[in-house]
Amino acid sequence: MKERVQMLLGVFCLVIAPALCAAQDETAAPPIQSTAAVFSQDSMNVFLRYAGDPKAMFEFYGAVLGLKQLATYKVGANANVARFDVGSSQVKFTAIDPKRSYQHGAIQDATGLRLLTFFFPDKDPLLEGFRSHNLPIPEFHPLAGSKRTSALAQDPEGHWVEIVIAPDEPRATYEHIEIGLVVSNLEASRKFYREFIGLQELPPVEDPILHTTKYPYRNGTTIVSLRCFGHPLPADTGSGGIQYVVSDANAVETLAKARQVKIDQPLSTLQGYGMRFIWLEDPDGITNYYAEVPRAKKP
Repeated sequence: MKERVQMLLGVFCLVIAPALCAAQDETAAPPIQSTAAVFSQDSMNVFLRYAGDPKAMFEFYGAVLGLKQLATYKVGANANVARFDVGSSQVKFTAIDPKRSYQHGAIQDATGLRLLTFFFPDKDPLLEGFRSHNLPIPEFHPLAGSKRTSALAQDPEGHWVEIVIAPDEPRATYEHIEIGLVVSNLEASRKFYREFIGLQELPPVEDPILHTTKYPYRNGTTIVSLRCFGHPLPADTGSGGIQYVVSDANAVETLAKARQVKIDQPLSTLQGYGMRFIWLEDPDGITNYYAEVPRAKKP
């Protein structure tokens, strides 16, 4: 009898136990290797927070820059999200979050989302928009090696905007948007956006405006560009963030926990919309926000 028990234990140790362990490992393993595996939008959205006059903000992005304003969502008792179209992306605006930190000043004065770049075929309508709204006229400079010109401007909240005039380019060019992040640790941030988020890494680009190298990462018509200025900077964790539309927010949560990515707001459902969301932070505390939007039911 004792020999039979020992034999059964041996079988368990050699056959059954490894199988159970493998099953447990398979259950615990993240179902995806990067969040890009569950992207359901061929671009990203971006959101900015503001404390000032919403009318002035909306006039800047609508009447001056010419972006199409969409319906505003009411997402809480005193919370609204205004939205503007840029191709398949949306630029969204909401009130400041007092729990986060904000840094005004030059682009290179803080880490965080510090710059949005938009592309246009002609600068004349833009200049007229700035004049008619009594705003400082942007000063355009040529971009070497192309017919493009570029200028920096600030919206009424102080967010920086780069306006790139790209004449005679394919229409799709004007549906692109570039999200400029200033980061403290370039290698950590590059790894985060390449391996955890899963964006396509593009070759580095010399930035003639800010006199540094930027490292671009793409999903469809949206690029996230990383810049680092090589010295400690205060963190702006509140001015803006990136939103990804996904098909499986659970998978994002599982991967975030496995990779020890900071979860700012746990997986939840937005009542009244059926949208499930989870808010994560990159190595500098910049929001990377995932939204799983319910699919429309077939009639």
